[in-house]
Amino acid sequence: MASRVSLKTKGKSSSGKGAKGMEEKSPSQYFKEWSTWSFKKAKVITHYGFIPMIIIIGMNSEPKPQIHQLLSPF
Repeated sequence: MASRVSLKTKGKSSSGKGAKGMEEKSPSQYFKEWSTWSFKKAKVITHYGFIPMIIIIGMNSEPKPQIHQLLSPF
């Protein structure tokens, strides 16, 4: 008695009902996606850019502070 091996594919197939790649999106959905993406990028830029900006502005002010004065919380 020989056993047969059946090959089954896993994952999504390109043919079939309800392919999500072909759906039409409304302008409000595009706006929501772009605004979410831009807010995420702005959050990262603000997070990593704010403290260096404060240090640079502080170093260029008069009278010239020492670096430890800018980095200490007092």
